[in-house]
Amino acid sequence: MKKMYKDLLSEKGRTQMPNVLIAASECAPLAKTGGLADVVGTLPKALQKIGIDARVIIPYHRKIKEKYADQIEHMFYFYVCLGWRTQYAGIEKLVLDGVTIYLVDSEFYYGGDIYRGGEAEIEQYAFFQRAVLDCIPNLDFVPDVIHCNDWQTGLIPLLARTQYPGGMQENLKFLLTIHNIMYQGKCGYEYLYDLLGIDAKYNTPEFMELNGCVDFLKAGCVFADRINTVSPSYAQEICDPYYSEGLEGILNARSHELSGIVNGIDYDVFNPADDPCTVKGYSIRSMAGKKECKQYLQKSMGLDQREDVPLVAMVTRMTEQKGFDLVICMIDELLQYNDMQFMLLGSGDANYEAFMRCAEDRYKGRLCSYIGYNDKLAHMIYAGSDFYLMPSRFEPCGISQMIAMRYGSLPIVRETGGLKDTVQPYNQYTGEGTGFSFANYNAHEMKETILQALEVYKDSATMKKLVKNAMTEDFSFARSAEEYAKLYIGIL
Repeated sequence: MKKMYKDLLSEKGRTQMPNVLIAASECAPLAKTGGLADVVGTLPKALQKIGIDARVIIPYHRKIKEKYADQIEHMFYFYVCLGWRTQYAGIEKLVLDGVTIYLVDSEFYYGGDIYRGGEAEIEQYAFFQRAVLDCIPNLDFVPDVIHCNDWQTGLIPLLARTQYPGGMQENLKFLLTIHNIMYQGKCGYEYLYDLLGIDAKYNTPEFMELNGCVDFLKAGCVFADRINTVSPSYAQEICDPYYSEGLEGILNARSHELSGIVNGIDYDVFNPADDPCTVKGYSIRSMAGKKECKQYLQKSMGLDQREDVPLVAMVTRMTEQKGFDLVICMIDELLQYNDMQFMLLGSGDANYEAFMRCAEDRYKGRLCSYIGYNDKLAHMIYAGSDFYLMPSRFEPCGISQMIAMRYGSLPIVRETGGLKDTVQPYNQYTGEGTGFSFANYNAHEMKETILQALEVYKDSATMKKLVKNAMTEDFSFARSAEEYAKLYIGIL
């Protein structure tokens, strides 16, 4: 154990690292819809390497049963009372890559979509939060800290502190991580009371009420011992009404207990030297394979096979949050007047999808749009592209820019949230930088930054230096795990 941890533990009168139970709605590779799953799937492995017994608890989603049922160990079952409803809850256990994952089984709630939407989704995760707290005394593990993630676990600290008097749940410590403040889990108080019986005295702006609704995420912000989010810049941004989605009051009140930790990426999964999804491996010491990856990507996706033309790529949800309105505003101007290629992998707004299909017809051999998602193709794009575009309106952390740098694709980003914290903009006077960035959410600023990158591409020496800078950055979860360890110890 590092001396740093020994000293921190000594201040708390402890000699052992805390046990941590990470509660979330999804976890990669079991069930994934977004970046939350990547964090929950990777962080425990990094924490274990520094001596923290970190385990995960998530719902036993249908897609997990379909793939992992033969590896599951049944532990016990009980019944969860949600008002007049009494529902079966089984606790199953899976050990994957050395990490223990507890699965809350309920065919009624988790036999279909991970997120059902509307009141059905509220009920899904009201059940999950109650089940998490009820099962803790019977687990083969005694947690010191419950690490809650997003609104689907936001009520856990409130329930533990107000409905479990004398129980071990009441004395647990809670960290709440906000992965995206846009999603808060809202419903009417009467409906929530019917499910969880939370006293009406907590349905006030002081506790969990926001604009006439119960707000799960706000409740977590009030009752958790500490709050963090997934980058230092995003921690600052969400205290501003422009980004806070109405939570600026509680977040400013607790700003001394709010911090940001940049996510990492799984270096075993994202490794250009040994990636089974790519046609040829390469590393910072031998980059020849990247040229082959670009040629293969161009051939596979119907782009002209030209090494001298820069390839700008995106792997994204096609939404305004991801800056896609800037892209459609400028893509014609960029392709009409510049020798470049553009490739998109993504899906989302139907109007954006239709625009990109039409653009592909206009620029055959220079633009390709794959509408949908394909994990193998995503890896091929990271390996085969020269530049990776992320012009997000806001971005809590983002991992795509880190993956792109790992594969030697230089990110072009807007300076917001985790993009600002992870991408160092190119400085033409010093040669420093790991990518390119622009400050304002403006299509013309984005275009000028892309043009700057295209000019740099013509200078092979500068391009090689920037690629080397990017590929030598450390975005492993080891660094993030150390910061989380400090947080866990700090709230004991």
